[in-house]
Amino acid sequence: MSTAKKSILVVDDDKFLIALYQKKFTSEGWEVETALSAVEALQKLRNGLAPSAVVFDIIMPGIDGVEFLKTMHSEKLAANSAKIALTNQSETENVEKIKTLVIDDYIVKASMIPSEVVDEVKKIVEKNNYGV
Repeated sequence: MSTAKKSILVVDDDKFLIALYQKKFTSEGWEVETALSAVEALQKLRNGLAPSAVVFDIIMPGIDGVEFLKTMHSEKLAANSAKIALTNQSETENVEKIKTLVIDDYIVKASMIPSEVVDEVKKIVEKNNYGV
C-alpha cells in the first residue's frame, strides 16, 4: 500500500456537512479540500488540484452534480481520482442517470453514518490506486 497521503475534494452546498466530512477525513490522515459549489470545485481542479477522491452532492444550486461530473470528464479534470456521489437523492431515476456517467460509487447520505462513508471512500481509493 502506498504511504503517500491521500487527499479528497468534498463538494457540497451544505456547510455543516462539509465541516463534518472535513473533520472525519482529516482525523483519518487525509488532506481535505472543500468547495461549496461545483463552480468553486471546478476552479480548484482547473488550477491543478488532483485529489485521490472527489466526493460531491448531486443537488446543488447553479451547476448540479451531474453537470459537474460531465464537466470533469470533458475537461479531463481529476482523471486519476475516485468520483463518488454523496447525496440524499435515492430515487431510481436519479441513481440511473448518474450511473450512466463514469462514477465509482453512489452513496445515499441517509444510508450511512459519516465514518462508514470515510471507510467506503478509503476502500475505493485503495482498491483502484487512485491519486498515486
